[in-house]
Amino acid sequence: MYFIVVRFPVKPESAAQWPQIVSDYTASVRGEEGNLFFEWSRSIEDPHEFVLVEGFTDDGAAAHVESPHFSEGIEAMRPHLTGTPKIISRQIEGEGWDAMGELQIDE
Repeated sequence: MYFIVVRFPVKPESAAQWPQIVSDYTASVRGEEGNLFFEWSRSIEDPHEFVLVEGFTDDGAAAHVESPHFSEGIEAMRPHLTGTPKIISRQIEGEGWDAMGELQIDE
């Protein structure tokens, strides 16, 4: 699995609209055959930073960056950013989220 985390520095005037700015891109990526998860969060320390956590199958990662909606999504984001996003992208073992062993909740 490819596990990717990206930090997006968003212009203050674009922060409130960020979910709408990336909504088409998000829907397209979530529809990809190799997508395992694609989740946006907003930093609690910096309200102008959004964090994207992504997971793809081993084959799905290459198809993702080669898709037309990837290029379109990048261009839609570009005018709303204050700088280059920071990324961690690694191929890891696993196929998605596991239960946290140190904090179990009986349901």
